[in-house]
Amino acid sequence: MRNSNLTFKLAGAGMLSLMIAGCAANQGNVAKTGQPDDNVAVAAPPPPPPPPPPAPVAEQTVVVTGSRVSEADFASVSRRSAPGIIGVPPVRVPTDPGREKYDGEEVSPVKLTSAEPVSTFSVDVDTGAYANARRFLTQGQMPPRAAVRTEEMINYFRYDYAKPADRSQPFSVNTDIARTPWNEDTYLMRIGLRGYDLPREDRPPANLVFLMDVSGSMGRPDKLPLVKTALAGLAGELSPQDRVSIVVYAGAAGMVLEPTNDTRKIRRALDELSAGGSTAGGAGLELAYNIAEDSFIKGGVNRVILATDGDFNVGVSSQDALIELIEEKRDSGITLTTLGFGQGNYNEAMMEQVANHGNGNYAYIDSALEAKKVLGEEMSSTLFTIAKDVKIQVEFNPAVVSQYRLVGYENRALREEDFNNDAVDAGDIGAGHQVTAIYEIVPAGSEGWIAPRRYDDKPSQTALSREAEVAQVKLRYKLPDGKKSRLIERLVQRSELLQAKQPSGDFAFASAVAAYGQLLRGDTLMKDFSHSDIETLAGSQDDYWRQEFIRLNALAGSMKGG
Repeated sequence: MRNSNLTFKLAGAGMLSLMIAGCAANQGNVAKTGQPDDNVAVAAPPPPPPPPPPAPVAEQTVVVTGSRVSEADFASVSRRSAPGIIGVPPVRVPTDPGREKYDGEEVSPVKLTSAEPVSTFSVDVDTGAYANARRFLTQGQMPPRAAVRTEEMINYFRYDYAKPADRSQPFSVNTDIARTPWNEDTYLMRIGLRGYDLPREDRPPANLVFLMDVSGSMGRPDKLPLVKTALAGLAGELSPQDRVSIVVYAGAAGMVLEPTNDTRKIRRALDELSAGGSTAGGAGLELAYNIAEDSFIKGGVNRVILATDGDFNVGVSSQDALIELIEEKRDSGITLTTLGFGQGNYNEAMMEQVANHGNGNYAYIDSALEAKKVLGEEMSSTLFTIAKDVKIQVEFNPAVVSQYRLVGYENRALREEDFNNDAVDAGDIGAGHQVTAIYEIVPAGSEGWIAPRRYDDKPSQTALSREAEVAQVKLRYKLPDGKKSRLIERLVQRSELLQAKQPSGDFAFASAVAAYGQLLRGDTLMKDFSHSDIETLAGSQDDYWRQEFIRLNALAGSMKGG
C-alpha cells in the first residue's frame, strides 16, 4: 500500500476540511506461539500476498459535518469514491488461523446431581461462531476448536417454539425431552425461549451510531467493502423516526456524518470511506458513546454498532481495558452490537466479549448474504431489546437424574447465587429472538459417565417424595426499562422422560447442530457419532440455511474422514 497523510483544518464552527493523500498501512505485530486449536496466536505459514494496490486517486478535499475529532492530525481516514464495492463477495483465500485470536473454554464437565444439582447460566443470542466456522470450512480448513461455541451453532437457527401469549411476559418457555442419538444411556432435555415479534409500526425510534474501523487492516475486499454493504442495507430498513450517525477510527477517531435518517446521505458517506492507518479502537468507542449520549432518545433504542476485524493497536487496545470502558457506558442505556469481518488478523475473542459486556450481541459477517440476514431479515432481533439480564437456572432432582452436562454455554456460566442477584449482568433477548439450551442427562440407575461412588449419600427424602419431577426450570429477566427482575418457574415432569423417544422434527435438527458443534470441539463424550450420523439425524430440509448446514457438515466430515 502506498504511504499517505491527512491534514485537517477547521472550516468554521462544527465543520472540518480534510485534504486526502492516502493512508499508511497497519503493521501490527502478533505473537505466534502454540497450536491452531489453542486460545492464543500460533505460528503458521505466512498468508498469501495482498492484492495489488488500486490505481492512484487524485487528491481531493472533502467537507465532513460535525466537529468531534480526537486528534488534530487525524491521519487515518481516506474519503474517496470506491465504485463497484457494493455486493462484492469476500475473497476466499486460506486463512492463517495462527494470527487470529480466540478465547474458547474447555468442553463443559459432567456434573453429579448429588453434589451439584443446580446449573445456572446467562442466555446467549450470538451467532458469530457459526458464521466464522463456516468461513473456515468453505476455505477447506477445520476451524480452531477454540473458535467453536456450540450454543451459537444451535441458536443460529429458528425452531417451532410457541409464541408468547401476550407482552406481559416477553417470551415463551418451552421444554421437551428425547433420547440421545449418540448415547443410548442418556437423554436430551431442551429448553427453548421465543421472544414476541415486533411489528414495524410498533418499533420504538432508534438512535444508531455506526462505528467503523477504517484502519489499514480493513483494506481487504472481505472487510471494509463488506462493512459498507452491511450498513448500507441496514440504512434501507430505517423509519422516518430513526437517526444514524457515522463515526470512523484509524490512527484517531472522528465523526463523518451527523445524525440523519436520509438513506442517500448515509450511503454516500459510507461509499466515500476507504482504509488506511493504525487502529485506535478505544478512542473510537469513546467517541461513539459520546455521540450516542448527545442524541439519546428516551424510551427508544440507543445503540452503537461496531464493525471491525477487532485488531486494535493504538490507545486503549487490551480486551480487559475495552471491557472496563464498555461496562462504564452500558448503565447509561446505550447498548453495543459488534459485527466481525475478515480473516488473518481477526480478534474474535475481543469481538464476542465486548458485545457480551455491552448488553448487545455479536455476529460475524462473511458474505453479503449474511449481512442481509443479520441486519435485514433479523434487524428487529438485532436492535430492539424486549428483555434484559435473562438468566436460566435448572435444579435437577437427584432421585430422578444422577448426572448431567450442559451442551455449550461454557463462557456464560454463572454462580448459583448470581441468579437472584439483580446486580449481576446477563444476556438480552431481542424482538423475535429465540434461545435454545440443551442438557444431556443420565436417569438415576442408568450407567453414566462417572462411576458410582462408594460413599455417596442416597437422595434425600424430599427428593424421593418428588420423583414425579425431573427438574425445576427457573428464569429471571428484566423489562428493557426495568431494574427489578421477574421470575418464571416451570417443572419438567418425569412422565416426559418415561415417554421420550428419538428426537424428531425441529428437536432432531437442533440435536444434529449440537452434535456438529461438539464434534468440531473434539468432545470425547460423543463416542463414535460421526458427521454422517449428523446428516441422517438432520434429515431432509427445505430451508436455505438448514440446507447449507447439511453441506457444511458434509465438508467437515470429508476433511475428518467420517
